[in-house]
Amino acid sequence: MANRKQSKALVRKHIFPVRLSDIELDLLRIKSQDAGMSASELMRRNALMRPLPKRLSKISLQTYWELGQIGNNLNQLVKATNTALKIGRTLPADPELLRELLELLHQCRRDIASDDIESDDWSEEESDDWEAD
Repeated sequence: MANRKQSKALVRKHIFPVRLSDIELDLLRIKSQDAGMSASELMRRNALMRPLPKRLSKISLQTYWELGQIGNNLNQLVKATNTALKIGRTLPADPELLRELLELLHQCRRDIASDDIESDDWSEEESDDWEAD
């Protein structure tokens, strides 16, 4: 059989060096053997064909950061309340209410991170449907 000619754009002529430890190199060889492909092909597939994690929007990142600052302040208030409770002084705030507020704050941060990713997925699905029409 004659060799097929490939498009010049598809010919792999560039080398991209990667440094690996001995253990990483052994793992790469084992995984490539298990997959039945060369280490180069395995690395290309993993690097180029796997989707990257979604990035959070600037607004979500800023809101997430602000909620973290509020959480830090709440932690300080909880610590002051617990200290006042131990030494018998007047409490600056209700400890149970502070714990509930802190948990609500953590839940908001988790929701922001997951909602931003879900909204990106939704917009991609919409664009796919639009292209199909």
